[in-house]
Amino acid sequence: MGEAMPAASKDVRERVKHLREEIDRHNYRYYILDSPEISDAEFDRLFDELLELEAKYPQLVTPDSPTQRVGALPLEKFRTVRHTLPMLSLNKATSEEEFFDFHRRVLELSGALEEKMHYTVEPKFDGLAVELVYRKGSFQLGSTRGDGTTGEDITINLRTVKTIPLHLRPDGGKPPDLIEVRGEVIIFREDFEKLNVAREEVGEEPFANPRNAAAGSVRQLDSKITASRPLKFFAYGIGLLKGKSPTSHYRTLQYLSQLGFKVNRYVELCEKTTDVVKHHRLVLDRREKLEYDIDGTVVKVDSYNLQSEIGELSHSPRWAVAWKFPPQQETTKIEEILISVGRTGALTPIALLKPVRVGGVEVSRASLHNEDEIARKDVRVGDTVVVQRAGDVIPEVVKVIASKRTGKEKEFVMPPICPVCGSKVERPPGEAISRCTRISCPAQVKERIAHFVSKGAMNIEGLGFKTINQLVERKMIADPADLYFLAKEELLPMERMGEKLAINILSEIEKSKTTSLARLFFSLGIRNVGYHLAQVLAKQFGSIDNLRSQTVESLTAVHEIGPVVATSIHNFFGDPRNLEFLEKLKKGGMKFPVEREIEGSLPLTGKTFVLTGALEKFTREQARSAIEELGGRVSSSVSRKTDYVVVGADPGSKHDKALRLGVEVIEEAEFVELMETHGGRVRPGL
Repeated sequence: MGEAMPAASKDVRERVKHLREEIDRHNYRYYILDSPEISDAEFDRLFDELLELEAKYPQLVTPDSPTQRVGALPLEKFRTVRHTLPMLSLNKATSEEEFFDFHRRVLELSGALEEKMHYTVEPKFDGLAVELVYRKGSFQLGSTRGDGTTGEDITINLRTVKTIPLHLRPDGGKPPDLIEVRGEVIIFREDFEKLNVAREEVGEEPFANPRNAAAGSVRQLDSKITASRPLKFFAYGIGLLKGKSPTSHYRTLQYLSQLGFKVNRYVELCEKTTDVVKHHRLVLDRREKLEYDIDGTVVKVDSYNLQSEIGELSHSPRWAVAWKFPPQQETTKIEEILISVGRTGALTPIALLKPVRVGGVEVSRASLHNEDEIARKDVRVGDTVVVQRAGDVIPEVVKVIASKRTGKEKEFVMPPICPVCGSKVERPPGEAISRCTRISCPAQVKERIAHFVSKGAMNIEGLGFKTINQLVERKMIADPADLYFLAKEELLPMERMGEKLAINILSEIEKSKTTSLARLFFSLGIRNVGYHLAQVLAKQFGSIDNLRSQTVESLTAVHEIGPVVATSIHNFFGDPRNLEFLEKLKKGGMKFPVEREIEGSLPLTGKTFVLTGALEKFTREQARSAIEELGGRVSSSVSRKTDYVVVGADPGSKHDKALRLGVEVIEEAEFVELMETHGGRVRPGL
């Protein structure tokens, strides 16, 4: 048996408590206020004394002690956590015209007067979005944004970030019982340069840009590596808050600052749209002088009441917009044009460029989109061109500098046969994209499988493109369904495949047999159906059998589904090869989820409701659930296409607009009766 730990006297416990409070206070003054009160040597003496006491009395060590910022034992993997409220992405604007379009929409959706619409404008960080959960003022959980609904638990890493307070500082007041703080982890430019110099000195690859460095640092399984990186955190919002809440976004930012968080100094409350434009231009002018990278401003309706009136889409709020800066551009030369074949057989021309750094990233390839785009820009091999990273991410060719032509440039011609399988290439009438006609083309097969296993689809970890390439080349699989028939003995002979990796891959494949309906729809790779539309289809139709039985007309009746998407879905299920593929998935053990059994279209399919005023017997969310269960949709604004406006107490401008437009207005009791008539009900207990 080991020696018993020495008992800590009351004086020792009080000294440890005092040291922690002092270290936290000096950290706050140094990292948040940039106003230190003591020298580095004095701070080190306090820290060393605490380390010494905790080493002598390990029972006094707590997770929120300042000494625990240095990192802990490496993790094997990150666990997944679900956000209480979704961390939504933002719609984008790239010009003043698009900002004013956004402004007109929020006025229409809210019914507010121009002079009542105030905006908060703040720089848009180029880092990694995270969420911090504090209970009774103590930091408990930190996670990445992930897909907006779920993220990765990186608490142990975020504890090492000095600008993230381990305890809230509510200016002498009581901290909230629960608060979820949202913000961005970034690396300052000067720190980034020093980090890369240090990496090169020890023979490591330098990071491409500060954003990649920040994201990579936060997601280290070894938190000691995270602790060694110069990370900083800026707070810009709140998720769930239990306690008295601020009434506007600007006040929220002030509140976060009072709690001890670093908040951007270039935040502006604008009472007029002209002020928004002016501040956006000011931030753009300062862009290169800032200590950190930004790629635009974020414009948010300031009032939370107005935000609630305006509402949200499933993936983004209607009351905010990311106003992006013009992308950074550079000039380089096109050395060759190659063809990439995608999962739907689409042939995409890719420009191979003389490498050039654009926005801090080396670019050597750029998409040319399609044949028509090449013809419109008159792009030729050998041309000098302007390239940019669209949205500061995807490289694209902007224009040709024709004055630099020598006469040796070569015009591009789309090949008549697929460069991968040699099959005939066709360009369907009315489309801009040429396609390989062979469904078993290896390039299509690989891309379809890569899509099937991707994060938004079946989320099968361990199956990267190199592994997929081997599986197809070795003729072990010919479509995604073949994954469910693989055995460990087949995987082991593959390159860089050990027994542990093979077992992990098979375990991930087995786990994917049980999935959500939205993921299943998305994984099928139906043309024009992204993840958001897959969610719409899952909610509307409830099962794959019900979706399969729909006509183009019944599909088009669903909000957000137009004739092009409806035709794609109908054609997919009309192809015998796709039906065979679905049967093969079933034989492989795939469980086709059924969210609910539905006979044909739901009673309220195609009907649009608007809820306004204070409802007494149930909440708006309960009313929304009842409407959506019957196939209807809830909109935040009244138009001639609205079928019903449900009014509670003090309904306001939406009620008036409904009367002007002749839209049917019903009260709570009539709404309940309407639901019951169609076999539904409002559940106050939800």
